[in-house]
Amino acid sequence: MTQRVELATVMDRLAVDGLITEYAVAVDDGDWTAYRGLFAPGGRADYRSAGGIEGDAEQVADWLARSMELFPMRQHLIVNRRVRFGYLDHDTGDTAEVQADYINPMRFAGHDGGSTAPDFVCGGRYAFGLVRTDDGWRLSEVVVREKWRRAPEGLPTDHHPHPA
Repeated sequence: MTQRVELATVMDRLAVDGLITEYAVAVDDGDWTAYRGLFAPGGRADYRSAGGIEGDAEQVADWLARSMELFPMRQHLIVNRRVRFGYLDHDTGDTAEVQADYINPMRFAGHDGGSTAPDFVCGGRYAFGLVRTDDGWRLSEVVVREKWRRAPEGLPTDHHPHPA
């Protein structure tokens, strides 16, 4: 590889990493306008493994906005990011795939007298598909694969949607 190609790869990796971070921040802050802006035209998200929906970015942002009212405190950590560029057969370097683990502590609204300690925690793995657009890297697909969840005793763990 030439230095120019290596630098371009590093810049792409930083941009992709920044996009994944912006995703977590948009969900945690409830910034649904920013969330929508992270997706390429036609981008989709699938939260079904965590009790959510699958749909285009607009539909999913609307669902998240309603669902997240249950959790005024959320802190979405996305770690162990594995990035692979050019994952589509016809790709010329304008697609990327990221697999990353997540842990998501949250607090139910009005639970436990105003404490901010999390009382609902879930974790799993994301599969992000990305595409380079005229506006930079954008999400073409987000798939949540929830692996586990823990809720307070007495609350069912199978009826609470994962926030992101």
